Amino acid sequence: MQTRQTGLLGESLAARYLRQRGYDILASNWRCPRGELDIIARLGNKLVFLEVRTRRQSDTEAAFASITARKRKRLLAAIHEWLEANRQQEADWQVDVIGVALGDRTEIDHVEDALDW
Repeated sequence: MQTRQTGLLGESLAARYLRQRGYDILASNWRCPRGELDIIARLGNKLVFLEVRTRRQSDTEAAFASITARKRKRLLAAIHEWLEANRQQEADWQVDVIGVALGDRTEIDHVEDALDW
């Protein structure tokens, strides 16, 4: 499986996981000049921006470790652009990270409010 296909599979599994837990998926793979947001969801009154990291081996820790300082900066810039474009600047929001490991069995780890800004 190629890298892009692996990523899309991970995002699809993450979206299903979120829906099963009551999240309303607003958008996926939202792009702007500043970056891309994997999944934008709402849970209650809170917007949740989700970064999905998928790995072929059964190790979600490697997925989380792959979020560099540069990636965080681009992610935050894209979030602010989405909030502005959708007139949601005053909304309550957080960034969650979902690690998907596609080993012998699929593992999903969801860390809420994951990135320390």
